[in-house]
Amino acid sequence: MVTVSALKEHFAANCRTRDYQSHTSKVHSVDWNSDGRRLASGSFDKTVSVFHLEKDRLSKEHTFKGHSDSVDQLTWHPFNPELLATASLDKSVRLWDARTNKSIANIVTKGENINICWSPDGQTVAVGNKEDLVTFIDTRTYKTRKEQPFKFEVNEISWNNDNDLFFLTSGQGNVHILNYPQLESQCVLNAHPATCICIEFDPTGKYFAVGSADAMVSLWDASHLVCIRTISRLEWPARTISFSYDGQLLASASEDLMIDISYVETGEKITDIPTESPTFTVAFHPKRYLLAFACDDKDSYNRDRDAGTVKLFGLPND
Repeated sequence: MVTVSALKEHFAANCRTRDYQSHTSKVHSVDWNSDGRRLASGSFDKTVSVFHLEKDRLSKEHTFKGHSDSVDQLTWHPFNPELLATASLDKSVRLWDARTNKSIANIVTKGENINICWSPDGQTVAVGNKEDLVTFIDTRTYKTRKEQPFKFEVNEISWNNDNDLFFLTSGQGNVHILNYPQLESQCVLNAHPATCICIEFDPTGKYFAVGSADAMVSLWDASHLVCIRTISRLEWPARTISFSYDGQLLASASEDLMIDISYVETGEKITDIPTESPTFTVAFHPKRYLLAFACDDKDSYNRDRDAGTVKLFGLPND
């Protein structure tokens, strides 16, 4: 295990951020593929960009076109580095093969889709829409397997690492836990006094984290479902979180003009990344301490120049 002092020294020596023009308007979602060689971004401009990582630089491979409305979230297959799933407000989910420039499946859904996740076994994609309906899609047949409505505000969704539980964050400050595939309620965690926005499981399966509108991030023991600590350095709602590949670091971001990097075992601050506008999507690389993120477009005076930018942090200083 890397020590806190070693991590702080690493980021002190590797604290440069590089910008890459990705889209013509706001980037909603970024995600690395399973082998870390590709980064995808989805945007309000209705497109998906796929970059290839060469050492410490990104080069654009493809621009996927096909959605007729904003691409709000995307996710790579958990172990096939070529397959990508995207959720759009156009009431569809698309699956893409990164080796081509076309979608391999277009699945029509019942509402405007705002979140998506892939099951750890790679067999199912779950997508949530604005009407709090979660649709489960078989990724082998491209058919809808089940549609599950909820009577509460569903914000973000995720399987646990063992693929036998399904988690939903809610507008009531709760985390709802269902068994899978039965989707029967098993437990409701009273996680925060305000809306629970985002949820992320660490790669080791030991913890999961929840980001809330109360500006707190809570860290939970995934086996015993108990909160073990909270991180409270943000001042605005915690919109997006990501664990590092080894589970030792947690990135948290919001409307604060910085991204907080915490040491998971203690909650101690390792570093922060200054930003010029709010951050709504972050993703740690699956094999190294390299963070991809995207910020909101700047104010109207600078929007044309800054719109659609993807950023990498953790690059060696020149």
